[in-house]
Amino acid sequence: MTIQLCVLLWARPGRSDAMAAYEDTVLALLPDHDGRLVQRARTRPDAPDGAPDETQLIEFAGQAGYDGFLADPRRAALSAERDAAIARTELFPVTLDRA
Repeated sequence: MTIQLCVLLWARPGRSDAMAAYEDTVLALLPDHDGRLVQRARTRPDAPDGAPDETQLIEFAGQAGYDGFLADPRRAALSAERDAAIARTELFPVTLDRA
């Protein structure tokens, strides 16, 4: 069963570029786990206060791929980098419409 997720990310103050660099690295791991980045958007500077800095739509072929991505040691090795750049993450399952 396909796993489809929406990920909202908030950078620590002044760390949005570091957050984007971290995400560039970990999102590159998705194909190794039957995952793919469907869409990635950075919030415009004129967005309302409190808006996430980045929104991602991610899809995995199944639960095993998602679990493998979460447990990937390359991803885990970057936890200090992540903690330094990302203040908050919200993740929730979605259903992606196919246009």
